[in-house]
Amino acid sequence: MLWLLFFLVTAIRADLCQPDAENAFKVRLSIRTALGDKAYAWDRNEEYLFKAMVAFSMRKVPNRETTEISHVLLCNVTQRVSFWFVVTDPSRNHTLPAVEVQSAIRMNRNRINNAFFLNDQTLEFLRIPPTFAPPTDPSVPIWIIIFGVIFCIVLVATMLLILSGIRQHRRVKILHCPFQASAVNNQCHFGKNKGPSEMEDTEDKCENVITIENGIPCDPLDMKGGHINDAFVTEDERLTPL
Repeated sequence: MLWLLFFLVTAIRADLCQPDAENAFKVRLSIRTALGDKAYAWDRNEEYLFKAMVAFSMRKVPNRETTEISHVLLCNVTQRVSFWFVVTDPSRNHTLPAVEVQSAIRMNRNRINNAFFLNDQTLEFLRIPPTFAPPTDPSVPIWIIIFGVIFCIVLVATMLLILSGIRQHRRVKILHCPFQASAVNNQCHFGKNKGPSEMEDTEDKCENVITIENGIPCDPLDMKGGHINDAFVTEDERLTPL
C-alpha cells in the first residue's frame, strides 16, 4: 500500500516537471567555459545545492517561508548541462506561479551565481532576465570624499598664494637695493647699518676721486664748501685781511 502511494506521488510530481510545462523554467550552465581546467562535474550533489538555493530564494518571498528543498523538482537533466525545474506546493499538488519564482530568483541571482562560481552569462535562467548586483555602499560616505577634495584644493591654492607673495616680496627688495648695498646673484646683501661717520667717509672718498679729461687730471668740485678759482680772485682778496 505504501509502495503504491509512493508511486502515485512520484508520478504526479513527474507530471508537474516537464519541458515547457506551466510555471517551469529551463536552466543552462556553462561550467567548463567559466572555469576551464577547474571545472567541476555536475552530479547529484550539485543538483541538491541548486535545489537548496532555489528553496532559499523562495523563502525570501512573503507567504513562502515554509518552502523546502523537496518542493523543488528537476527534470530532463542533460550532460551539457541543462535541465528544467519547478517549485511545487505539496498541500495542493500544483506548481507555484511563475511570477513568484521569477521574482525570488531575480532577488537572489547574485547569491545563486556565487554558489556555483558562475555569472549571468554562464548560469542562464531562460525566461528570467538577469539583474544587476545591488550597488555596494562605499566604506567612506561620499560627502566626506567631496569635502576632502575641496579642502585639498583650497589648501594647495593657499600655499601657492603664500609662496607667490614671498617671491614677489623678494623681487621688490632686489629692485630697491640701496646705493651702498652690493647685488650678488640677484640678491641684495646688506651689512650693518652704517653710522654717520661711515657715511661721511664714503662721501669723502667720492669727493677725492680725480676726474681725468683729455689726459689732464681735473680737481673735483668741492660740493660742500664750493671751489674757488684763483684766476678770478682779486689781489685784495688774496691778501689776508687784518
